[in-house]
Parts: sequence; structure tokens; C-alpha cells
Amino acid sequence: MTLVGTIDATGIHTPTYPEILEDLQARYRSIYGADLYLEADSQEGQMLAMFALALHDANQLAVSVYNSFGPSTAQGVGLSSRVQINGIARQTASYSTVDVTLAGTAGTVITSGVVEDVAGQKWTLPAAVVIPVSGEITVTATAQEAGSVQAAAGEVRSISTPTRGWQSVTNATAATPGTAVESDAALRSRQRVSTALPSWTVLDGIVGAVASLPGVTRFKGYENDDDVADENGIPAHALAIVVEGGNTEEITRAIATKKTPGSPTYGTTSATVTDRYGMPNLIRFFRPGAVPVTVIVEITARAGYISTTGEAIKTNLAAYLNTLDIGEDVLLSKLYTPINAAEPDSTRRTFDVTGLTIAKHGGTPAASNIAIAFNEVAGGDAGDIALTVN
Repeated sequence: MTLVGTIDATGIHTPTYPEILEDLQARYRSIYGADLYLEADSQEGQMLAMFALALHDANQLAVSVYNSFGPSTAQGVGLSSRVQINGIARQTASYSTVDVTLAGTAGTVITSGVVEDVAGQKWTLPAAVVIPVSGEITVTATAQEAGSVQAAAGEVRSISTPTRGWQSVTNATAATPGTAVESDAALRSRQRVSTALPSWTVLDGIVGAVASLPGVTRFKGYENDDDVADENGIPAHALAIVVEGGNTEEITRAIATKKTPGSPTYGTTSATVTDRYGMPNLIRFFRPGAVPVTVIVEITARAGYISTTGEAIKTNLAAYLNTLDIGEDVLLSKLYTPINAAEPDSTRRTFDVTGLTIAKHGGTPAASNIAIAFNEVAGGDAGDIALTVN
């Protein structure tokens, strides 16, 4: 048996620590005698154990180096280096963004504008914004503080830097919270999507371009190639892209660059993109509408149940709901997994689920699935989860 790792057509292979130790003991006895005592309480046994551990650690280092060359197995800095071949980079901690509609006199130039929400949090506009002939323009404002800065729809309504001709500001949708440094799992997922950039499918290319933009957290693309509107209401031969996070101008530019000529875009957020020939193109897309979900759980406590288990149930449910993708329905049966995962000890059962109902916030809870529209995304908060312990 070899004591070090080997690489063949199927990958890298290394012996386990017990196998290395057993082989070293066999070689040692072949030199000094088969009756040599080499158990863990002997000096020679301890020495061979140290040699075996050193070889095992070296083998594990070799495995880590080997795995760092593939995006699906690399970690940390190694993964950050690998994804550069796809033209993307790990996203650093980001700032919250919100789409705001500015109204005023046509031609007004807003330079280094700042707006404020009802909580006193300030949001910075793009360096220069020109109000068009229509008297309104939608741009993306960025929170001045990093992290998860929240602002519900309609809460950004104060002008902090008054400008002649600028009359009002409002936000039709809630802010997209900032995020922490991108995790390995999220970066791997984005790397897989980014490979669609040079694809044959136009929709794949658009989604890949949008997914690569800074600040984009969730995204979904739809295409209606029929001659009539589809079940989602997307017009004939139109594209509908749903994007959470990211800058409005960058998103519309990415869509305009990748889409085919003559294909209309569908959505409630829009911006005009000027092509290389100076022709203006109005590009539309959707910001996902948040659908808060209320969950009512009834459990019967068994021996060993503690109050922190109930808090873990709420936390697990909220975390699961916030991982659902855009347009993904809330399935009642899937909620039992995060509930049961709250058990402190997986080998014991300290509670029994006797009732589980869900509803959109403000609706009537029922033991049935919740349908989510193509341009919506479900979400949860521990405060919206009611737990009854019998």
C-alpha cells in the first residue's frame, strides 16, 4: 500500500489514518521483529502514531490543493481565484438599495442628491440625475450605511438636498437589504449561472448577464414565445426578467445588450438605454413583490421539551421561507423539515406537530399550499410565526 495520495482518471485518493498507521506498524515489525509491541501505550507506538498523523495531514493538504482547482470543490480564497476565469468575483459586503421615483420640472439636474426615509436613514442618488420631459424618473438610491438597512414601500419620501425644480421623491417598492460577504455556496451558484453568458439561448444569456451584476441576490427569467399573452400575463413574444437587488441602470443595460432586436421587455421598473448608434430603448423588468407568510404551528410537548426549542422552530421556519426562489410556491409539506430540525438531539423526540396552517400575511390560515406569482417572492419573519404548545 502507498502511504501518500495518488491521482488517476477518477480523481485523488488517499489512505485513511488507521490504514497509514497499520502499514507503518507492519513495516516496523518487518525490521525489528513480528513480536514487537506497538500499542498506543508504548514509546514506539506513539512515535509511529506521530509519523502516521504527519503523513495523513500532508495527504489532506494535497486533497485540499487538488480540490481548489475546481469551482464545485474549491473554498475561500481558492474559489475566489477559480471563478475569475468566468469573469466574475466574490461579492463583498453590500449596501441596501431602493428604487425611488423623482418628480419635478423637466430638465432639472439633481447633482449628488440625497433622500431620507421616515426612520431618518439617508440614501444617496446617482451622481447626476436629469428629470426627463415626462416629469418623473426612477433611479436606484443607495444607503449611506452598509448592511441591512430597511425601508418599506412609501417610506422614502423626504428630500435632504433641496434642488430647484425637484419637487418630490417616493419609493413604490421596499428596499433590497444589503448583504454580507458572498458565501462559497452562493458564489458557486452564481458561477454556474455565469457560464450561460456565451450560450445559444438568448434568455440564458440575459439571465447570466444580470446574475453577474454587483448586488443582485435573486433573479428569474421568463420568455413568452406564443402569439398571445401567457398564464402569467406576459405579452406575446416578450421577455420578463425579475431581479432582486442591483442597480436599475446596470440591469437595464445588461438586458439591452443581450436581448435580440425587436423583442419587447415586460415589467413595472424601467429605464431608457441608449445604444451605440444613439437610439434610445426603453427596457422594462420587475422587482419581486414581497409576500410575507404567516405560519401557525401547534405542538404537543413531550419529555425533555424546553422553551428554546420553540424559538428554534420559529427561527428555522423564517430562515427556510427566506431561501425560497422568485416565483416558488410555499408548500405546506416542506415546512415540517425545518420544524423537526429544531430538535436539540436528533435521536430524541421532544415534541409532536399536531397542527400546521399557513397564509399570506393578513389572510386566513389554512392547511394548504400558497401560490406565489412569477414576479413575487415569499418571505418569513419569526414575528409572523405563532407557536402553540399543548
